[in-house]
Amino acid sequence: MKHLPLNPKIFIGNRKRFIKEMKPNSIAIFNSNDEVPSNGDALYRFQQNSDLYWLCGIEQEDTMVILFPDNPDPKYREVLVLVRPNELKEKWDGKRLRAKEATELTGIETIIWLDSLDVLLQPWIHLADNIYLNTNENDRKGNPLETRDYRYAKEMMQKYPLHKYERSAKIMRNLRAIKSAMEIEVVQTAIDITEKAFRRLLQFIKPGVFEHEIEAELVHEFLRNRAKGEAYGSIIASGDRARTLHYISNNSECKDGELILMDFGANYGGYTADLTRTVPVNGKFTKRQKEIYNACLHLHNYAKSLLKPGITILAYHDKVGDEATQTFLKAGLLNKTDVKNEDKNNRAYRKYLYHGISHHLGIDVHDLGTKTEPLKQGMLLTVEPGIYIEEEKMGVRIENNVWITKNGNQDLMKKIPITAEEIEQLMKKTTVNS
Repeated sequence: MKHLPLNPKIFIGNRKRFIKEMKPNSIAIFNSNDEVPSNGDALYRFQQNSDLYWLCGIEQEDTMVILFPDNPDPKYREVLVLVRPNELKEKWDGKRLRAKEATELTGIETIIWLDSLDVLLQPWIHLADNIYLNTNENDRKGNPLETRDYRYAKEMMQKYPLHKYERSAKIMRNLRAIKSAMEIEVVQTAIDITEKAFRRLLQFIKPGVFEHEIEAELVHEFLRNRAKGEAYGSIIASGDRARTLHYISNNSECKDGELILMDFGANYGGYTADLTRTVPVNGKFTKRQKEIYNACLHLHNYAKSLLKPGITILAYHDKVGDEATQTFLKAGLLNKTDVKNEDKNNRAYRKYLYHGISHHLGIDVHDLGTKTEPLKQGMLLTVEPGIYIEEEKMGVRIENNVWITKNGNQDLMKKIPITAEEIEQLMKKTTVNS
């Protein structure tokens, strides 16, 4: 890992929260993700299972967490399973965790090696009435491959068919949606690194640079500040490409007079930041560009004002849609006839704002959370309205990350320049300090 060690109290607290939700005399088993082959003898970069990471903070492959709070032997109520260090493998792939190191990172005292698990696990299963197994229940999931979690569930159900099985994901969905103050400290570090990268870009962007050169500046700033890297594929979209929501080609020249939409964030300590800013390539908004930018900023601030405990994401989007309609009327994008004749299932404003305004954020950039239940204190969400105008070959989006508090929310990106005037002022500088 590149980041400094996180406070193990984060993961100790997370495990306590999960255990509190378990049924009596139950065992819960969590697996790491697979190592996935790419081509030849190569593997894709390993990405840890998010639920497992939330429980222990370990990024190493072939890791498991086993929770059995009613185990008669207190030593085995929390167990971390690791792959046994192998001298030959370490010569090729690098050092693997030792037991003492793992305990320091996780707060779990009992560490066992994966090759000795079976002889211990069977008697624990025989003592338990219920077995919690984990699967990916993110609503956005679209994975045709059978991952380790699903294979393991099949194996366990065949081996122990008379036990009662429970879904860990149903618990994790609610728990991971609520971020502790210690988790937010890690997110804030990711955001602070993201801010440094954005300020760097404002001094780098000018007519003639290519989108991939801008992305390179981002990655440079992320890595030199101990980030793991990009939290997701950075979107660096100049000109009309800004209307493509998940544009990641990042291979075109940025031209004088265009806007450039940049959606990016650092991953630090396993947690993600998610920032979007739209800036003029030449450092100066035209009158029309500023009008649309300020309309988007108005929607951003209005949406942010709505995010507080009690509102649902669905109700929130309806309110933002109403405000977007009025905003687009003022900007000349819609007229009264458009609004009067709109399809209630595909409202007129959707021509220029065709995505959601907020999503949950955390270990995953589209983190676990609900759309239909009221927001609760501790949830972390993005605020990201956009305006996309095909006729003007223009796309604008503005995004910050907010933490829901008791009576409202806290903008974790409040220090990052956001107004047109701030952006223009900072873009007057033209050098980058490496």
